[in-house]
Amino acid sequence: MTLTPRNSGWIEVIAGSMFSGKSEELIRRLRRAQIARQAVAIFKPLVDTRFSDSDIVSHNQQRIPSRPVESPEQILKLAATAQVVGIDEAQFFPDDIVSVVKQLAHAGKRIVIAGLDKDYRGLPFGPLPLLMAEAEYVTKTLAICIQCGEPAAFTQRLTKDEEQIIIGETDIYEARCRQCFDP
Repeated sequence: MTLTPRNSGWIEVIAGSMFSGKSEELIRRLRRAQIARQAVAIFKPLVDTRFSDSDIVSHNQQRIPSRPVESPEQILKLAATAQVVGIDEAQFFPDDIVSVVKQLAHAGKRIVIAGLDKDYRGLPFGPLPLLMAEAEYVTKTLAICIQCGEPAAFTQRLTKDEEQIIIGETDIYEARCRQCFDP
């Protein structure tokens, strides 16, 4: 049973590997808030231009309008009148996203935030571990291993590039289980 706080804000984190449905779940939760006629503000990092410059788009082409931002501080200002704040691709933000999200939750807002929990090496990615520690609710999503069909919690990079952040799709990444993952 999940209890929802009545008199305060809270943080929900949706974390997992690429192709695990994180954005799809984020969109689903935000649409439900919109149906409930709650004021919703939706954000994504400016660097995420894979499917759209402005919308959040899932791999199965679900989409929801969002506002691209350069820094977490912009979210704090732009979400002032929102009841629900959605943030996608949180791993691309600096660690100060954590203090921004905490401020928004302390202001009574529901925060729904999604991102990769591990990078292509299988190491914790950006602020996600800190966000998960602060969250009242954490949903861990799993993909399907492209090699064997088992549940996949890892993102395999298919190129030799060593930069931590390379924006890409199935041309660069695959979902892999623990046994098939090769850091």
